[in-house]
Amino acid sequence: MCGRYTLTDPGDLLEELDIESSTQELAPRYNIAPTQDAAVVRIGSAGERELAQLRWGLIPSWAKEAAIGNRMINARSETLAEKPSFRTALRRRRCGVLADGFYEWRKTGGAKQPYHIHLTGRRPFLMAGLWERWTRGPQPIESFTIITTQANNKVSEVHGRMPVILDPQQYALWFDSQVEDAGRLAAVLGPYDEAEMKLAPVSRLVNSPANDVPQCVVPIVI
Repeated sequence: MCGRYTLTDPGDLLEELDIESSTQELAPRYNIAPTQDAAVVRIGSAGERELAQLRWGLIPSWAKEAAIGNRMINARSETLAEKPSFRTALRRRRCGVLADGFYEWRKTGGAKQPYHIHLTGRRPFLMAGLWERWTRGPQPIESFTIITTQANNKVSEVHGRMPVILDPQQYALWFDSQVEDAGRLAAVLGPYDEAEMKLAPVSRLVNSPANDVPQCVVPIVI
């Protein structure tokens, strides 16, 4: 699964996605947690790519209570087309979640050691996601989930799952609103190249969502 992640610097990612970076300020985030608002890229009403702040934890449009989103922070790539919570969003409401790293925890004795996992060069990336708009409450809520897949060999040293990281060559397909075929979309939902990834143990500060500080991503010696 993916339960925490970072977006400290979007770099040139918004420009690569043809999004004006001035449309929305993105403050550095060192410990993004479920139920918090975070930056995603999606297709707007006019067919353009737009930046939006949505709540992490997808609330299906048919849900009676918003609290269901607390349990839907991730969606398994293998079953997206089957699950009522995700299958319509897969066809019509795909998004990319801006990040430059994510956290996983490895059991070491009686404790869990957090690791910050990122691409070489600490470059930013997009995690594949789905979004929904829920209107059954006092105020509409737009929310998202992060799609996960089987971990590559490097990430599997820490955890058996990892978020789907989109290759830039896959952006056109993922954001094409005309594409609804689950088979075509499944082809881009595999694990990212392990040769392009780094793992670093970090402080247990990240265990608390209240700690959204630079020290969360500083590597430590264990």
